[in-house]
This record gives sequence, structure tokens and C-alpha cells, in this order.
Amino acid sequence: MKQDWAPLAEGRQPRAFAPGQMIYLQGTEADGFFYLLEGTAKSYISSPEGSERLLALHAPGDLMGEASFFDQCPRVSSAVAVTPCRAVRIDRSQLDRVFQAHPELAFPMLRYLARTVRMLSGHVDDISFHPADRRLAGLLLSRADGHGLVRATHEELGSAVGASRVTVSRTLSRFTGLGWIETGYRSLRLLDRTALEDFSLSGP
Repeated sequence: MKQDWAPLAEGRQPRAFAPGQMIYLQGTEADGFFYLLEGTAKSYISSPEGSERLLALHAPGDLMGEASFFDQCPRVSSAVAVTPCRAVRIDRSQLDRVFQAHPELAFPMLRYLARTVRMLSGHVDDISFHPADRRLAGLLLSRADGHGLVRATHEELGSAVGASRVTVSRTLSRFTGLGWIETGYRSLRLLDRTALEDFSLSGP
């Protein structure tokens, strides 16, 4: 069950972000993090050459930018609104008040941070050891909602797994032919999770 972070928004005015509007920037001071209330956002890393690697697509109820906030180092990623978004910015004083009023949230917050670290480690592992088609299968499984829906373009999926759009399109066509997924406009739906799981864990 997804953690309910509603207490973080108590007494805070949500900010509205239009599609394409930056929520925070890589390399800037992380003096707050964000609780996404509505819409879809993405976080990504930019290289000095200008290329991007997608880290995550965020849905309502997600936290964004929390890792850099807690380690008090400059942000290692950027976040941008994909659709119209509403998000609450949480600073240190707000978090202190929330933990005093809701101490039961402290452990879920640590668990959430641990998952973020695991996700980043998984990106490194995927790039280093797994073929692109197996990385893509694993990504689809991790990004699907409770109905098996994944909202992302082929470019975004390619950025996330370090593969070209052509490779992603070819692989998704193969998955569709096998009956594992069905594709739609800027989205796809998982039809056979077991097959995707088996494939993502199989050898080269």
C-alpha cells in the first residue's frame, strides 16, 4: 500500500506547475523537497554534454527531491512537470512540525529514502550488466500503476534505460507480438507481468 503523506501538506499552499515548467534544477541548493498532489512529473540527470537520463516518472502521492534535501548536498537531478501539476514544497521547519505531530511517519520516510537509493543503484546496475531489452522489461514492471498502466513516451523510456528510441520501439513491438503488453498514445499497459518478470531476470 502506498504511503499517505497528506500530513506533509498541512497548512501549506500547493504550487501549480505548467507542462514543461521546472520544479527544481540539478546542481542547486536542496533547501526543500516536494510532495506531488496532482499530475505527472519526471526527474532526470543531465550530463555536461547536454544529454539526459530519466530517473523516474512521478505520480500523485510521490515525494521528489528528498534525497538531496536530507544529505544537504546540491541536487543531483532536475524535475519537470510533464502534465499540469500541483505540488507542496516541504522545508526543514515544516518537516520538523510534521514529525512532532506525526512521529509515525519517520520510519516510512526512511524506507522511502532507502527505496530512492535502491532505485539509483539499480540504474547503475542496469547500465553495467543487463541488455537493453531486459532493462526495459524491468523498467515497465517498476513504473506500472495498479492497473498495469505505464505513461511514458518511447523517448522517455529510452532515456531511462540508456537505449535509443529505435531500440525501445523495436523491443515494445516484440513485447506486443508476444502478448505481454498493449500500446496506446504515450502509454502502454502490461498484460502478462509474469512473462515480463521472467524475461527481465533471465540471462543474456
